[in-house]
Amino acid sequence: MLKQAVILAGGLGTRLGPLTRDTPKPLLPVGDAPFLEHVVWNLKRFGIERFLFSVGYRAEKIMAHFGNGRRLGVQIEYVFEKTPAGTGGALVLAQQLGRLDEWFLVVNGDTLFDINFLDLSVLTQSQRALAGLALRQIPDASRYGRVRLNGVHITGFDEKSGKGPGLINGGVYTMHRKALEHLPPGPSSLERDLFPKLAAHGKLVGRVYAGFFIDIGVPEALQAAQVLVPRWRQRPAVLLDRDGVLNQDLGHVHRPEEFTWMPGAPETVKWLNDQGYLVIVVTNQSGIARGYYTEEAFHAFTAWINQELNKIGAHLDATYYCPHHPTEGYGPYLRTCNCRKPAPGMIQRAIRDWGIDVPHSLLVGDQETDLLAAQAAGVHAALYYGGPLLPFVQHTLTALTTPPPISTPHKERRP
Repeated sequence: MLKQAVILAGGLGTRLGPLTRDTPKPLLPVGDAPFLEHVVWNLKRFGIERFLFSVGYRAEKIMAHFGNGRRLGVQIEYVFEKTPAGTGGALVLAQQLGRLDEWFLVVNGDTLFDINFLDLSVLTQSQRALAGLALRQIPDASRYGRVRLNGVHITGFDEKSGKGPGLINGGVYTMHRKALEHLPPGPSSLERDLFPKLAAHGKLVGRVYAGFFIDIGVPEALQAAQVLVPRWRQRPAVLLDRDGVLNQDLGHVHRPEEFTWMPGAPETVKWLNDQGYLVIVVTNQSGIARGYYTEEAFHAFTAWINQELNKIGAHLDATYYCPHHPTEGYGPYLRTCNCRKPAPGMIQRAIRDWGIDVPHSLLVGDQETDLLAAQAAGVHAALYYGGPLLPFVQHTLTALTTPPPISTPHKERRP
């Protein structure tokens, strides 16, 4: 299970001139937060809980701002590069200190590539590779080294060449720590010293993604990020009732042995993740009020559902639940509230928490109360009567609007 991300944040940022004289590049403000906070926010959505920041230049400022990560709901540790170690050397240092999980994600602190990180992780592990690269197809790859892809296997790299379209490295990697055994001692580069070796041994895979990408390494890009990044964060959501939409409604389902997916439900969540939608569950859970199970048991069960989704490269961004009932229950749970559907409280809270693009969002439920809650919150809604969930959601979204995909994996190239 992918739970750790290494963020390379030790660069000098010289191309930004005076902007980075006293401020490390990842801490430069973009919108209402430092750029690196947007990177962490996006990774956290996918269940990344632990972060390892590889820092060097002005490290004390990054450490002072982020601390241990508690403010952002994550755990952050630091590895300090006394001298520039390169992208490979930074990971070797982390490994020597015993800080790396068996599988981990690697991203740069000054770039943002919006992909389904779990999809890349599942691909890498399913192919028994040691590393997987997120790739970009661009119209002119002449400024970059091109990547040669055969199916899902990366077979090699070409140096900068003539104009024309091509695949390039997107700067997002899933890796097994054994891959680092192929690096030389001292400063090293993943791109130069590791990936070609792994490709030669058939241990490097890749997938092309069309997600939002920005690199704030030059002033023009940093200026553009002030508009593009906040716009990117305000994304549409598909809100799902749980019982009767994600799983069969057998009455107060709260244990794995009681759980059965509705037809195509995991694949639906995965497809929505790939398209860049937020996937948020909004569910009445009066079983808590009635004493059938506790809130702690509900949270554990929700975590189990997400673990099952993670196995296919899918995830839920959030789950909102109402533990109350107006006439049956005990203690603080016996009350009329604004969160139990048909009241709109859960949906309104999700909109506030995530800055949801409401006009392009959709709620899918199996009860009239779901539709009434969505209507009260100003969100489009559709009533699901069972059957294959994926074509139902796809058709409903197409009828609603056709927003451009945010993170769509391309089909692999075949030999």
